[in-house]
Parts: sequence; structure tokens; C-alpha cells
Amino acid sequence: MSRTDLIAEVFTRIRNAIMAKKVNLDVPSSTMIKAILAILKKEGYIDDFKFIEDKKQGTLRIYLKYVAGKPAITKIRRVSRPGLRLYVKKDKVPTVLRGRGIAIVSTSQGLITNVEAKEKNLGGEVIGYIW
Repeated sequence: MSRTDLIAEVFTRIRNAIMAKKVNLDVPSSTMIKAILAILKKEGYIDDFKFIEDKKQGTLRIYLKYVAGKPAITKIRRVSRPGLRLYVKKDKVPTVLRGRGIAIVSTSQGLITNVEAKEKNLGGEVIGYIW
């Protein structure tokens, strides 16, 4: 099975695991996915993630976070996709839910949140929204 959009697949797996009230889930590993998960962990949307070695590309085990029985991630949405890229300039970086959510932006300095992009005066490709 070929995967054209690994980020969208990971977002869908996270969404499905939250709806099924799973504690953890496994996703295929890539450098971009590791960076996204590092941001989600830093912002408090997931508990942790770890790399599991296999003979191929490896897998990432994501430990989902629940607060008082409710998931920390309410919605997770892919914005820029292979068929339609969304780039923003430094003064047009989006705000998600009036600051309650985050946007993940791919910049020249790597993957960062929308708040960090505004602080550093950077624009780039909007990967997704999480709230």
C-alpha cells in the first residue's frame, strides 16, 4: 500500500484512537512525524511518544492524554496537503480558536507553532490545526 500523505494518515489514526478511547497507538515513523509529535508533547496534547525499532522504517508509539476522562485533543485537522499547499507570510500566520489551539507551521527553521512563528517573524507552510 503506497502512502501519499503520511501526515494526514497519522492525524486520522490519532482521531480514530481518541474516538475509540485508546491509551496508545502505533504509527509509521518519519522525521516530520517525530517533529509534529514533539510539538504535541511540548504543548501538552499527548503524554509521550517513543520510537520502536523494526527492520524497516520503525514505528512510533503515541501515548494519548486524557484529562478527567476527556481527550486533550478535541480536533486535529490537516490544512496543507499534497494537492493544495497553503503557505502564509509572516504577518498572516493563523491563530487557532483565538489562541486556545495551535497551528503547526513548517518554516526555514523547522516545524514550530504559530505562536513561535509570530515571535520569530517567520512564515511558511501551515501543516495542521490542533485544539
